[in-house]
Amino acid sequence: MRTEKSRASFKMAQLVIPGGVNSPVRAFRSVGGDPLFIKKAKAAMLEDVDGNSFIDYVLSWGPMILGHAHPSVLKAIIKAAKNGTSYGAPCQDETELARLIIQAVPSIDQVRLVNSGTEAVMSAIRLARAYTKRDSILKFEGCYHGHADHLLVKAGSGIATLGIPDTPGIPKAFARQTLTVPYNDITATKKLILKHAKNLAAIIVEPVGGNMGVVPPGDEFLPWLRMITIKYGILLIFDEVITGFRVHYGGAQARYKIMPDLTCLGKIIGGGLPIGAYGGRKDIMQMISPAGPVYQAGTLSGNPVAVAAGLETLRQLKKPGIYKELEKKSKMIAEGLGEAARQANIPYYQTRVGSMLGGFFTEGSVTDFASAKKSDTARYAKFFHGMLQKGLYLAPSQFEAMLLSTAHSTSHIKQTISAARKIFKMI
Repeated sequence: MRTEKSRASFKMAQLVIPGGVNSPVRAFRSVGGDPLFIKKAKAAMLEDVDGNSFIDYVLSWGPMILGHAHPSVLKAIIKAAKNGTSYGAPCQDETELARLIIQAVPSIDQVRLVNSGTEAVMSAIRLARAYTKRDSILKFEGCYHGHADHLLVKAGSGIATLGIPDTPGIPKAFARQTLTVPYNDITATKKLILKHAKNLAAIIVEPVGGNMGVVPPGDEFLPWLRMITIKYGILLIFDEVITGFRVHYGGAQARYKIMPDLTCLGKIIGGGLPIGAYGGRKDIMQMISPAGPVYQAGTLSGNPVAVAAGLETLRQLKKPGIYKELEKKSKMIAEGLGEAARQANIPYYQTRVGSMLGGFFTEGSVTDFASAKKSDTARYAKFFHGMLQKGLYLAPSQFEAMLLSTAHSTSHIKQTISAARKIFKMI
C-alpha cells in the first residue's frame, strides 16, 4: 500500500493545523503511524490521495448510514444549494425535518435544530438546569457528550483514545457540577443520586455506549434510570447523537421502549452535513427563547443544505426493510469476525446493537469503561493496521464503534471476514 502522498499531506497539515488534524482521533495516535488523507468516497468505499481503496466501517463516525454520496441525498443537496447555501431566516424544510423527527422519536413533542451534537447536548443541559432550577448533572464514565467544558469529565471517545484523564482549560468549579459513575452500575448510581438528588438537574446517558467501544445497557439499567429520575424530579437526557436513527428508526428509546425527557440527536439527521438537534416534552421545550427565557441561538441552525440532506436521508430510512437488512448484515459480520477470532485463539469479546458493532481484545466481558480499558490496545493496533493493508478502514481506536451502512454488500462483508481471519492468525 502506497502512502507517500498521505505522509506528505500530513507533514504539510502539521505546519498549519495543531497536530495536523481537525479532530484528535483522526491522528492515528493510539494505533501508531500517520493518518491517511481521503480524496473521495462512494457508497461503502473510501479512496485516499495515494489511490488506495478501502471498505469503510467508520462512515464519518456514523452519519453515512446510506453510504457515501448516496444519489438521492446528493440530488437533494444540489437542489438546495442552487437556491442558496444559508438564509439566516426560517425555511419550510426546517419544519418538515422537525415533523419527521417528532414522528419517529417517541419522546419528542418539539425539537430545536442546531449545528452539532456537542451544541445539542450543551443546550439540552442548559434547558434542564433552567427547568429544574438545579445546577448539577450526572454522567457516566466513558460516555462522550461532546467537548463542552462540563462534559469532558471522564469522557470516552477521543479522550479515551489519547489516554487523557481530563483536559486542561476547564475550571474546577465547572467540573464540580458534573458527577460521574460507572455505566451500567445501578448501585453506584443510586448512592450518588440519594446524596445529591436535591441539586441534580439531569442525568445524561448514551442509551448504548458508543464512545468506549460499543457497550450495550444492561436489561434493568435504562428502565431503572427512568424510574429513579421520575421519583426525584430529575430530567433524563438520552444522548442519541450516535444511536438516533441507527439502532432503530426511532432511536435507542424506540428499541428499548424507554421515554426520556430530552433527547439529543446529530450525525444521521444531517445526512453527512453538520447538524444537531435536541427535543423533548413540550412543557420543557417551551422554555426555549423566544417561547421562553432560556437563550440558545445559532446563525447556521436549520441550514437549508444540511436540512435537505437530512430530510432525504430520513425518507430513505423510512422505507420498509431498511433496518431489517442492516440487522442481517451486522449479524453476519459479527458472527464471521467472532468465528475468525476463535479459530485463531484470540480473546475477543464482542458486542452489537443493530448496526453498531464492538470488538474488544479481552477475555472478560465489557459492561463499562473500566472493563473496556482492559482491552489489549496494542493488539488492536496490530489488527487495525493489518486490516488497513487488506483494504479495510476501521476506526483508528479501540474505543470507537464499527458501523455498517445500507451500501455494504454481502461481498464486502465476506471480504472483511476473510481478511480478519488472516490478520487474527498473524497477531
